[in-house]
Amino acid sequence: MWKRDQSVTPPGARQDQSTERAPADSRFTEKVVMDLGRSVVIKGELSGSEDLTLYGQMEGSIRLPAHTLTIGPHADIKAEISAKAVMIMGAVTGNVTAGEKVEIRATGSVTGDIASPRLAIADGGCLRGRVETPVPAKNGSGLTPCC
Repeated sequence: MWKRDQSVTPPGARQDQSTERAPADSRFTEKVVMDLGRSVVIKGELSGSEDLTLYGQMEGSIRLPAHTLTIGPHADIKAEISAKAVMIMGAVTGNVTAGEKVEIRATGSVTGDIASPRLAIADGGCLRGRVETPVPAKNGSGLTPCC
């Protein structure tokens, strides 16, 4: 009357352990991205070695020298930011330094100075501060001012 599910292993039967581990092991080859939600409030220093998306509130400093920081649309960040690339869709109060680019989207705003080789501001984006566009040093040791 009941049809037995073929995927169920009878008690005492051995399962092939390699097939069990395959899905878990494959997740380590995927790119890891940290996502901090709207209700999260951080005070202090935040640093990491992976891409990070902030949707909540932050006060202090953020350091992601080799990774991308994304500020979500409803985020309220009061911090000194240093990252490889910064995408801003929320509110940032503080200086922003990026090794590659800073992008302020239509819902984003920055109150502070920006130092980055590339800066993009979408229609509706807001910047209150100074912009410095350094050029990469010829010896690859960092950024130098263009003027």
